[in-house]
Amino acid sequence: MDAILSVRQVTERLRQAVESRFPYVWVQGEVTNLSRPSSGHVYFSLKEDDCLLNCVWFKRQQKDETFDPLTGEVWEDGPRPSLARVMENGQTLICAGRLTVYGARGQYQMVVELAQTAGLGLWHQEFEALKRKLAAEGLFDQARKRPLPREPRRVAVITAPNGAAIRDFIRISSTRGLGAEIRVYPTPVQGEDAPPRIVDALKRAGDDAWAEVIALIRGGGSVQDLWAFNDERVARAVYRCPIPVLTGIGHEIDHSITDFTADYAAATPSHAAQILWQERSVLEQRIDGLEIALRNASLRRQDTLALRLEHVSRALALLSPLARLRHQRETLNALTGRLRAALERRIERDFRAVERLSDAMREKNARLESRSAELERLALRLAGAGEARLRRANADVERAQAALPPLGRLVGLAQESALTRLELRLQALDPFEPLRRGYAMACDERGDILRSVAQTSPGRSVSVLLADGRILADVTGVEPSRPDDKNAST
Repeated sequence: MDAILSVRQVTERLRQAVESRFPYVWVQGEVTNLSRPSSGHVYFSLKEDDCLLNCVWFKRQQKDETFDPLTGEVWEDGPRPSLARVMENGQTLICAGRLTVYGARGQYQMVVELAQTAGLGLWHQEFEALKRKLAAEGLFDQARKRPLPREPRRVAVITAPNGAAIRDFIRISSTRGLGAEIRVYPTPVQGEDAPPRIVDALKRAGDDAWAEVIALIRGGGSVQDLWAFNDERVARAVYRCPIPVLTGIGHEIDHSITDFTADYAAATPSHAAQILWQERSVLEQRIDGLEIALRNASLRRQDTLALRLEHVSRALALLSPLARLRHQRETLNALTGRLRAALERRIERDFRAVERLSDAMREKNARLESRSAELERLALRLAGAGEARLRRANADVERAQAALPPLGRLVGLAQESALTRLELRLQALDPFEPLRRGYAMACDERGDILRSVAQTSPGRSVSVLLADGRILADVTGVEPSRPDDKNAST
């Protein structure tokens, strides 16, 4: 079973779901239930047929407007009072804000951030429709936008030749960067003939292939003045241009379809120049930094080379021919001394060995002389003993020759008797001898002799060996002998 939620938990989850799904929306409807309490907040509802949306416009959001919040048009006649103070029931408004859930009443409502009467809302609707169309076709994709060149040397500017935009652009560019050529393509930037003229200028700049970047700029104005840059033809021409396009149209609050299509959109014409070129003071600081880095690198390189030279000098001193010859001479002297000492020790050791061998030889000679005398005495004794032993052996041979014939006959008879006994025993041990006397011998399928009825069972095959062959049979039954049977057979 799921956890039981409290009313506060349900309300909080609904609020989070609604606010995450509708963080900012535009809603058009008829004002009703308008209320202005002393807090300064404005409460009303937007109605359409039988549908009603409760709205609240908090006091902190009710500011006097210096420009049209929907179109971005700057009012030259001064600020205008907030619509929250002059709106009336029955008036049709376009409101922008976020949806949320008001927990005290358990209902959703719209928190209004800005509002405008529905008359100028048609411009906004047309703007949003074109924006959605071109976005769906991929004209606004960030992946296809090209990076602007760094410090460009050739810039094509498309704008009105006598406007404040080109003056600001040239003034800013003259104080930045390292110098560049600017080619102006004079073009009207407002009115009905502006869109095709801007498209033609973009095509000419792209065909010339002279510039590294194109700057499409125009100063501020009303939404009607800037509407040429919301034209679909201009947006598509910017998209097709083979050279990266930088736009600087209107003021910071102005956003056009062309801005979304361009590779980069600056807030103003002056900002466009600032994007293309860095301040010269920054470049000077960079040059100073590079100079310092180069000096430090040069010093480090000198230190490295000096250390390397010192190591090479030491290595050269160690590996020079004179040093090697001196080292080899010292080595030769040391080896000669070691060889002389080794020879002296070897001669002394060999001399002592020779003395020991001489002493041993003298001792061995003395023992040999003593043994030679002993051998002579033994030889004399052996000669006498050999003659006596030979005489006794001859007498023994004569006696044996006389007794040999009778003894040979006795041995032959004994051997014949033993052979007869062995033949009888071998005949008794012959396994086939009982078969010749009428007995039989049973074997199992493997040829092993059956010595007990427990070695077979009904259904198994046996072979019965007889004196003149064998009988193949199947066991139909097994009857173990009883003790009485054994006694009866006995």
